[in-house]
Amino acid sequence: MIVVLAGGVGAARFLEGLAAVAPPERIAAVVNTGDDMVLHGLHISPDLDIVTCTLAGVIDTAQGWGIAGDTDECMQWLGRLGAPTWFKLGDRDLALHIYRTARLRDGATLSQVADEMRQALGVPITIVPMSDDPAPTHILTDHGELHFEEYFVRERCQPAVRGVHLHAAGPVSPAPRLLPLLASAEAIIIAPSNPVVSVGPILAIPGVREAIANANAPVVAISPIVGGAAIKGPAVPLMRAAGMEPTALGVAKAYADLIDGIVIDTVDAALAPAIAQLGIRPFVTDTIMRGMPEKMALARAALELAFA
Repeated sequence: MIVVLAGGVGAARFLEGLAAVAPPERIAAVVNTGDDMVLHGLHISPDLDIVTCTLAGVIDTAQGWGIAGDTDECMQWLGRLGAPTWFKLGDRDLALHIYRTARLRDGATLSQVADEMRQALGVPITIVPMSDDPAPTHILTDHGELHFEEYFVRERCQPAVRGVHLHAAGPVSPAPRLLPLLASAEAIIIAPSNPVVSVGPILAIPGVREAIANANAPVVAISPIVGGAAIKGPAVPLMRAAGMEPTALGVAKAYADLIDGIVIDTVDAALAPAIAQLGIRPFVTDTIMRGMPEKMALARAALELAFA
């Protein structure tokens, strides 16, 4: 299997391209659940839903999240009743959360529910949450400690970041399929996702970093930082708060003990020699995924680097 460590929008788009150039049944996405939360009594898994709905072809492509053509009647009524409405949930989107919550309440694991949902939506790629245990990511800010979604959505990334608390570091167990997937992988790809709050929680799960380091498979990453800026989301302030340099070189350094190669954008070509000095093979190409041709080209580049 080609195992992809995945966050939300960037990873989902990369997986679209990968599924178009490699057999989908040979691909497994290990998805961050540090963003998961309970709101309105419902278990919400933002990254799992973004990945699943993107691969199912039902995502709102303009936003990168939510379901295309959705309505918000329920959210309007929740607001009328005085409930919080800062986290927008469409009516069709709510069906996913209602189903997930009911199944979890019946005793199913998050892994089981994720697999049921991807099958129901016709997604051939294997989708595995990083853990079946709660493992929220909290952001330490000058406004106090906030759940990542509170910082990202409700506060619109405005509070100054002082640090990041990854509950994934324990006591949390990896999902049952996670370590076996890494041990048997033919390649491991770290998607172009935020290295602190998307990939970081996966790597923080006890045993995961060691499993990747000990894997026989080639391990490559794709930098989500282009020209010192994030393609999407608050990666730059979060990387700085975590002591990382917010550049493609900084991403390479963050994964230096794990990866054999990294795909970086042509804008960052001047960083390739410094990356090579780390013992990491750089692959320079266009990493901006404007449409399906670019998604497929980036996937081919990652595979070429992995199997070179």
